Amino acid sequence: MKTAGAFFRLIRYPNLFFIALTQSLFYACILSPITHPDIFFADQFNLFLLLVASSVLIAAGGYVINDYFDVPIDQVNKPARIVVDKHINRRWAIIWHWLFSTAGVVLGFFISFVTGNWLIGFANVACVLLLWVYSTTFKKKLLIGNVIISFLTAWVVLVVFFFVDHFPVNLISGWKTPGMLDVEVHRRIMRLTFLYGGFAFIISLIREVIKDLEDMEGDARYGCRTMPIAWGVPVAKAFTGAWLMVLTGAVTTVAFYAFYTGWWWSIFYCILLIIIPLLNITVKLYRAGTPDDYHYLSGAVKFVMLTGILSMIFFKLYPV
Repeated sequence: MKTAGAFFRLIRYPNLFFIALTQSLFYACILSPITHPDIFFADQFNLFLLLVASSVLIAAGGYVINDYFDVPIDQVNKPARIVVDKHINRRWAIIWHWLFSTAGVVLGFFISFVTGNWLIGFANVACVLLLWVYSTTFKKKLLIGNVIISFLTAWVVLVVFFFVDHFPVNLISGWKTPGMLDVEVHRRIMRLTFLYGGFAFIISLIREVIKDLEDMEGDARYGCRTMPIAWGVPVAKAFTGAWLMVLTGAVTTVAFYAFYTGWWWSIFYCILLIIIPLLNITVKLYRAGTPDDYHYLSGAVKFVMLTGILSMIFFKLYPV
């Protein structure tokens, strides 16, 4: 049982659930009502489930390889949470990484073969490679590792759009051009895709820098050049605070749009569960000074990530 629990910690099962939830909500609450109201076509939905599975498998492989290479640093930053070498043999860890990653890539190419959209298959290969080089090299570099993880977080949303945008016309009625959405529908979906993709990118970037602040001691000992180490804690805080303000401003703008459309419940939701928590994180960021403070902030940002993604439900209640 201890080994099983360690294995699930290794693959970050709550994060995998979050990935599946994000893609499912985006498909069911935004894409499905716009492209084919109240109808789920069996063939498309089955392929969508495979798409979610491929994303989850590649992410699981990424978490495994990250922990595989992070053992020395984790012995300083979080010794109690180490799994590789302590509960799971390093050889088995690398085997699990390749099993998960290969399965995710195979599913991606199967989806590409069925839909004729080869972007998904090759994008999955790129994701596996990015996760590998992130764990081995870029995680220790200034900013580039943060940007890679933020882009991959945004890709969780974007890949669902590319899946639907190029789906064969015979599986979804009402598409005027084979393999493409109706122009107006396409524009609406694009706006919402970049809205949530942008939200995922920015809030992930914020959390990555906060995690760098939390892990400074171990990172510095092993020669990492993360932002707090290379530029100093004040600059890292200013950078993170600036992005927090950008995100708060963007969400406030969306709330104003909701005001003019009469989406009252969504306004209350945004204010109470997104905007106020973001402002609270900003204030506490400048007061933070210990790893425990930054760990709390990382959890708070993750909470806002969840509430932001759950806001997709309002698009099911108030179709655009």
